[in-house]
Amino acid sequence: MTDAPRISLRRATRADFDLIRRWLAWPDIQDWWGPVSATEAEVNMALASEHAICRVIEADGVPVGYAHAVDATLWGDNLPEDLEPGTWDLDLFVAAEEHRGKGVGQVALGLLRDEVFATTLAVAVCVFPSVKNERAVRAYEKAGFRWQRVWNDPQMGPSWFMVATRGGQKTLG
Repeated sequence: MTDAPRISLRRATRADFDLIRRWLAWPDIQDWWGPVSATEAEVNMALASEHAICRVIEADGVPVGYAHAVDATLWGDNLPEDLEPGTWDLDLFVAAEEHRGKGVGQVALGLLRDEVFATTLAVAVCVFPSVKNERAVRAYEKAGFRWQRVWNDPQMGPSWFMVATRGGQKTLG
């Protein structure tokens, strides 16, 4: 039996974009995260923003995925009306198949959430998994996110609007 890999997040830079872009083109990553044109634009915007935390997910020092946290106001007006000001949007994927379904994404999500709360004044963090992606919804629930309602995401269609609050207090609503 092998030991579980050590999961860490390191700062993503422009030099990582080619790798991230290759991952975004994979059909299964598009199923998880959305159409490649939209996700490339999202990653580019996050990498260029001072109001984003961009990370490469590593397992024992090897890149296996990507994550970012963005002050949700960066996305403009195309968000749920009941999104509380000061909420950050989290997105991530584990690209390496050998690391999927083994808790890597959940560890990375927890690290990213904790970094947002430790380094910003965010009141909450949110995610918008597709209602078709039950695996993602269950992972977010395990990480302390709670369902608010279904929201019609412009790229992904019907999606759960899920929130985790600073300190794990009762969620919005």
